[in-house]
Amino acid sequence: MKITKLTTYIVPPRWLFLKIETDEGVVGWGEPVVEGRALTVEAAVHELSDYLVGKDPFLIEDHWNVLYRGGFYRGGAIHMSALAGIDQALWDIKGKALGQPVHSLLGGQCRDRIKVYSWIGGDRPSDVANNAREVVARGFKAVKLNGCEEMQIVDTNEKIDKAVETIGLIRDAIGPHIGIGVDFHGRVHRPMAKVLAKELEQFKLMFIEEPVLSENREALREIANHCSTPIALGERLYSRWDFKSVLSDGFVDIIQPDLSHAGGITECRKIAAMAEAYDVALAPHCPLGPIALAACLQVDAVSYNAFIQEQSLGIHYNEANDILDYISNKEVFAYEDGFVSIPQGPGLGIEVDEAYVMERAKEGHRWRNPVWRHSDGSVAEW
Repeated sequence: MKITKLTTYIVPPRWLFLKIETDEGVVGWGEPVVEGRALTVEAAVHELSDYLVGKDPFLIEDHWNVLYRGGFYRGGAIHMSALAGIDQALWDIKGKALGQPVHSLLGGQCRDRIKVYSWIGGDRPSDVANNAREVVARGFKAVKLNGCEEMQIVDTNEKIDKAVETIGLIRDAIGPHIGIGVDFHGRVHRPMAKVLAKELEQFKLMFIEEPVLSENREALREIANHCSTPIALGERLYSRWDFKSVLSDGFVDIIQPDLSHAGGITECRKIAAMAEAYDVALAPHCPLGPIALAACLQVDAVSYNAFIQEQSLGIHYNEANDILDYISNKEVFAYEDGFVSIPQGPGLGIEVDEAYVMERAKEGHRWRNPVWRHSDGSVAEW
């Protein structure tokens, strides 16, 4: 079997899909994208395709190494996301060709299903209590939301009080036993992060996410000393080498690699195993499309330390399309009692509706991150 062609499709709401074809008619799908940089990642995929066309798609580990190491300059969001989507598609091909789900080729599943959480609210938390009640009524056992709006490096107690009030309303609305993940989204800097983390501890959160930007992770030591809430981080880390110091420092309790940003299934499997050696949990980041979610579930299936999976059904970004729109076997993501079953179909376990993908690619998208500013006019972290 030889790889013959790579085709990319930019589709609403903000995704990029990749189809890899072979001379035996077996096709694999991947989702290589950086939110807000889809065109840039698309260009990187086509640069990497020069090496892949004509190669045996089964040699995934070797292709990964060549595409990572062969360019001399390596790593970062664009390169690793392009590589991630290619890797997903190659695993999809191999599983389909052998008639096995990817997790079977990775050693076999160690769980039948995994808990999922649902996003509530939007970029700016509002009316989240009612939203949380609705999500729990649909069977979800955990929710996540953005914990605050923009916050300057040193800000007011009013901002802290507003965030505490929001989380308090949610806890009161859904009771003491539903998990709540609070995403600081890198909006909070060290001086305020330790204050906010301490104030939120009363609500017994499932985790606080990105309490500071990944590049400021030396601050995690102090934040961890101010609260006992588990700390989650990792969506803006792109390889096992990026995670190495995070794990060895010992202040992160949950890692969140993104299967479409951190080198795909091949790399995230290794990152998960590294984390297990440090007794750190795995909760893959995935506010993306159906291919990315299917890839996450393959790694969840074989990772003992995986405990919950992010998914984007109904997320505030999905206005023009949602994750089920692009697949034919929509039942594969049927959530029940707050869990989703591990897909059992060959490859990634999803059937991409190629005709619909092509139709929506005619519209495409130019999604961009919002640009926020503080009251003094300076740029705020979104």
